[in-house]
Parts: sequence; structure tokens; C-alpha cells
Amino acid sequence: MTLTMYVDGDRWRAHQRGLLAEFPGLVPVAKGNGYGFGNRRLAEEAARLGSPVLAVGTADEAAATADAFPGDLLVLTPYRAGEPEAELPADRVIRTVAHTEALAALPAGARVVIECMTGMRRHGVRVGELPELPVGHLALEGFALHLPLDRPDGSDPVDEVTEWVRAIGAAGLPTDVVYLSHLAAKDVRRLAERHPDTDFRSRIGTRLWLGDVGAMSSRATVLDVTPIGRGERYGYRQHKAPSDGHLLVVSGGTAHGVGLEAPKYVHGMLQRLKGLARACLATLNRTLSPYSCQGKQLWFAEPPHMQVSILFLPGEHKAPAVGDELALTVRHTTTHFDRVVER
Repeated sequence: MTLTMYVDGDRWRAHQRGLLAEFPGLVPVAKGNGYGFGNRRLAEEAARLGSPVLAVGTADEAAATADAFPGDLLVLTPYRAGEPEAELPADRVIRTVAHTEALAALPAGARVVIECMTGMRRHGVRVGELPELPVGHLALEGFALHLPLDRPDGSDPVDEVTEWVRAIGAAGLPTDVVYLSHLAAKDVRRLAERHPDTDFRSRIGTRLWLGDVGAMSSRATVLDVTPIGRGERYGYRQHKAPSDGHLLVVSGGTAHGVGLEAPKYVHGMLQRLKGLARACLATLNRTLSPYSCQGKQLWFAEPPHMQVSILFLPGEHKAPAVGDELALTVRHTTTHFDRVVER
């Protein structure tokens, strides 16, 4: 009864090495569900890559991965004064700080990276605050710039970073190290040419671990197969079968993230029309599942259960056997696999 991600280990790691060559000083990111792999496994992989720093999402994630990664742990969520204490290896943890009062609240000698307020408008110190930042009692490890993914106004991300580097220097603060998120390799090279004395370090997660989609495949175990005739009722809500076929009970439910979907930013009329069509079908209790059988994407027979899903397989298709595996396409950042198998 397993939802499994199979990984071509050689191909997966070859992609990582290629990205390291493309982004000198790359900082791997392991956070949330560990991009489907789990954070501890990614911490071990980051150590294998020889990275001196691993970025994690929260202080609790730093505590959970500290024994799996021997280097420094950069916590991406900004430190908040008065937050609950986590058991952290103080000498190896670097806290991100985005507010002046948080800087003042940290103990002497704490290692920090200061987040700047970029066009993301999420959090960070502002340019006018730079000259007065209370950092004298801290070990300042650098500054961080989390940049927007899209720029519909046509602005240049390199120019935005340059403005910050100059402002930091003008405030009398060190510009030795700047951490970046969401900047292309060609733009990082442009920055290196403009600011040869600054070490730009790209923090990368999704592209590092999930960038080669062909290196991974997801499979679900078939747990039960039940023939059903047109009009026969089934399931919690006793819907009627639309035609003769089979009900397939397969591993993967809401506890795994199956059937759950994060909101997406929609571009263009075609995507909007597709979204409208899906919404209309959902009002008729017709929802496509991420599972496929013999190359055909299957419909959910009813909403996913906690650990399994029930699918409808039309009668013209041969039913799989119990124990077979079905392919499924899921979003790795929202899916919790029962196991990850390297082959």
C-alpha cells in the first residue's frame, strides 16, 4: 500500500552537478516536504555535493536536519523577536533577519543574513534603514535578495540587485556576500562582472532537485479492483456508475497531497478557459485524477479518501491486477510519498 517515487539516481545527480557548474557558490535549499524527497535525504545529498551551506525553511527544519548535514544551516524564514526557541547548533546556524527590532533582540555573536525589501514586497529592511541597522553585536554573514519571478514591467533584475549592493556599500556595510533567489545564471554572471568584489550565492531548491523531470516517476499500488455495471451505486455518496467498468482502489489520498491543489497564477485566455471548464465539470462531480492506466488519464470515482483514491476505469479498458502500479503525475512540493526508491 505505497505511493512511490522512483528516481534514476545517476541522472538525478548528474543534473545537480551540472547546475553547480552553472551557478558557482550555489546554496541548496531543503524545506517544507523536501520537494517530495524529505528534508533529511536532501540534507545528505547536499553534503554529498560538498556544499558548505544548506538553506532550510524554518528553525525547526534546521534542528531536524542538523545531524544529516555537517555544514552551516541558513534559516530562510526571518527571525522574529520572542519566537519559540528551537534546539539549534548555534555555531552552525545562520538566521535570516528582516526587521530592525529582530536584529536588536538577537544575542551577541549570533550569525545573521539581512533580508532586503525587494520588488517582492514580502519582508526585509528598506534602503533608508541600512545606515542605522544595529549589527555591532552580531556576526554579519551577508545580505539576501529574494526577487520576483516575473517582471511584466520589463525591469532588469540585475539593476535591482546593483542598486542594493551600492546602497549597502554606501551605508558602510560589507558587500562581500549577497544571497540571491530567482536569478538566471546569465544574470548572476552579469552581476559578477559589475561587482567583482562581491560573492553572489544563488539559493536554489526546485530547479536543483526537480529540474530534470525525466529522472523521476511516480507510481501508486493498485489495492483492489471491483467490476461495476452502469447505474450501480458505489462509494460514500452512492453515486451511480456512468457505464460498465471497474472501480480501482489505489494508494494515495489527501494525506499524501493527492487531490489537493495550491492556487495557481493564470496567464492568458486559454488557461482561463481550461480552468473554467474544470470548474464546470467539478459541479457535475466530474474531476480528472492524476492517475493513468494504459496511457489513459482516469476520473476520480469520488473525492480522494485520506490514504487511498477510488478511480473509474471504463469497461473498454483491461483492468489492472491487484499489486500492479499506476503512473500518476503530481506536484512534488505538495506530495508526501510513502517511499522514495533509487534505481
